[in-house]
Amino acid sequence: MFFKRVDIEEVLIKEKLKSGSKTDLLAFTQKVIDNIEHSNQFTAVNKLYLDKLDSNAIYHISEIKKICIEYRLRFLDKSYYKLNLPNEATEKIEVLNNIHNTNLHSLMIIAPAKSLKLENYDDPLLFAPIGNDYYYLIHKWGNDLHPLRKWFSWPMKNLSNLLITIFLISLLTTIVIPIKKFDNTNSSSVALITFLFVFKSYCGIILYFFIWKGKQFSTNNWNNKYFN
Repeated sequence: MFFKRVDIEEVLIKEKLKSGSKTDLLAFTQKVIDNIEHSNQFTAVNKLYLDKLDSNAIYHISEIKKICIEYRLRFLDKSYYKLNLPNEATEKIEVLNNIHNTNLHSLMIIAPAKSLKLENYDDPLLFAPIGNDYYYLIHKWGNDLHPLRKWFSWPMKNLSNLLITIFLISLLTTIVIPIKKFDNTNSSSVALITFLFVFKSYCGIILYFFIWKGKQFSTNNWNNKYFN
């Protein structure tokens, strides 16, 4: 394939390095990992011992939110996932339960909205909350995302992105229309009127689509339990 499919775990790792949050994470864990006298200290949620966790698998909610918005994904409680967890995920949960002498709860999943309803899932990631807005990645399975998903999701990120997209499409449509065939003397005025008409038409169609389908922008629905 010309474009490589997107591995969300790799994207999260890059976002962590880019945002510099690893420094904050080290401050959160270093006193436990590097100091033996704190070896019995555990996280605020799920009671996981910090010195027994892989720091590379810990992500902040801000990183998760950004990736969900960019790729139009959801971050929801595991109860909204309609399928059974794969055996590998279940086994990893049991291993963590045994190592940390706990019973993991309040698990969260990153996945496309359709993955929470359909059997053809793409790239779900299973997390356990550990407190202070940090989450521990337990397992990833399924297929990687379509390589162009980020670009297809860009117009739905927020209102500004959508208007820019409509503007560009309207401009392209206006360029394609052979305006000079209709009016050679004042083609620039006709082009402007045509552009405004096309832009308003696209806005009306997309607004109707949003209302009809109950769509929301990614900035609002990344952790929304409702389907749209």
